[in-house]
Amino acid sequence: MQNNVLILDFGSQYTQLIARRVRELNIFCEIKPYNKVPKDLSSYKAVILSGSPFSVRSEDAPHPDLSGIKGKLPLLGVCYGAQYLAHFNGGKVEPSNTREYGRARLTNIKGDEPFFYGIIGGSQVWMSHSDTIQELPENAVVLANTVDVQNAAFRIEGEDTYAIQFHPEVYHTSQGKIILQNFLVHIAGLEQTWTPDAFVEKTVSELKEKIGRDKVILGLSGGVDSTVAAVLLNKAVGKQLHCIFVDNGLLRKNEFQEVLDQYQNMGLNVKGVNASARFLDALKGESDPEKKRKIIGKVFIDVFDDEAHLVKDAKWLAQGTIYPDVIESVSVTGGPSATIKSHHNVGGLPDYMKLKVVEPLKMLFKDEVRRVGASMKISGDRLGRHPFPGPGLAIRILGDITPEKVAILQEVDSIFINGLREWGLYDKVWQAGAMLLPVNSVGVMGDERTYEKCVALRAVESTDGMTADWVDLPYEFLQKTSNEIINKVPGVNRVVYDISSKPPATIEWE
Repeated sequence: MQNNVLILDFGSQYTQLIARRVRELNIFCEIKPYNKVPKDLSSYKAVILSGSPFSVRSEDAPHPDLSGIKGKLPLLGVCYGAQYLAHFNGGKVEPSNTREYGRARLTNIKGDEPFFYGIIGGSQVWMSHSDTIQELPENAVVLANTVDVQNAAFRIEGEDTYAIQFHPEVYHTSQGKIILQNFLVHIAGLEQTWTPDAFVEKTVSELKEKIGRDKVILGLSGGVDSTVAAVLLNKAVGKQLHCIFVDNGLLRKNEFQEVLDQYQNMGLNVKGVNASARFLDALKGESDPEKKRKIIGKVFIDVFDDEAHLVKDAKWLAQGTIYPDVIESVSVTGGPSATIKSHHNVGGLPDYMKLKVVEPLKMLFKDEVRRVGASMKISGDRLGRHPFPGPGLAIRILGDITPEKVAILQEVDSIFINGLREWGLYDKVWQAGAMLLPVNSVGVMGDERTYEKCVALRAVESTDGMTADWVDLPYEFLQKTSNEIINKVPGVNRVVYDISSKPPATIEWE
């Protein structure tokens, strides 16, 4: 692909947001670790250097070889990337005397520069660094300042090399998308042609070539990701695709049969497998969140291994892995980015399972997956379904898992989700669910004292799950839902509502 942007990741928590902003401009991009610069750069028309938790002054600072990039391809350094371009090209980076974190305003903007076309004076930007560029390289030209940052933006003369000490990718930078567009479209000359339709066409072609006449097994979950992956694969290989929907005993109430019924009219080759007992037996007595995820992942693979033997000559296991799964499971750089949690559909397969993995969505964010699904005419009801974790209710039951706890949470969750639909709130929420807490609390029902379970309700707004804010649901709705849960679900006498955002909290509790 000739219309491509390379993002070199130095470990910033914002690197993935850079990718999202570039994709929103209908330009394809991919992230590579700073220490794995591709040898063949012929498919790239621009390069962006991310931020980093490191200082360019430290001995262990990321220090890639940019000889094949700088001065040869349009290059944009963001935050650490800007300081890197200054520090290693004759400039001087020193610890900042003032706090350079948070909102700032651009001043002295060179509006006649293509980089700042359409950017107004006083435009808000977001700073996040402890070092600052005190002196620019000799051949650099200042493009903008802020009150506290003398060299907020600059370019290198004779090259299409630009650098900014703020983050254009975050929402707090009000005109950040315009700045990225100026660099990528007006300076680098990239065409804005990466659309859902283009993705479908390219991916189907690649899948046909990769899979050939082989048979593929895909685990359907009923969610958006696996559904879109299934339809993509079905377009590519048709009846060679064997979809399996596993009941792990940790689904929502009645979900197993309802999902099977919905897939009947989609032209997919689907088989339902009830493996509830295998999952619940394997989870018995385990309360550690990470171990629960790994147990579920192992049983999931075991079930598929059994089913693979029933599909003669199956060669591939397809998964609906998306970009945030990969990001949260594996450090992008192999260094500074933290592993937050494992995902059961990331990380490959054991040697004994002789299936190759195909992940057609692994470079897409959740909102992109939905747009791709819409371009393939998947129904809005399917695409509008809230995300549901692969491990299911196991990570919404804090502590050990028992059939009794699962039954309680299924009833609570059903009341909450159905209530959101009845009140017209479901489509206004990105993800919602209930958590069963590992505590009992004192209550009174009638004239009797109770000592029963507490549940937490959670509803968040987001676009891709990377960040999320809690939803301010109507008090009347929360009141009605709480009363209905306590009155109808034996074993629960207290309901609380989670008002934490991500970060610092995660969307799920485990």
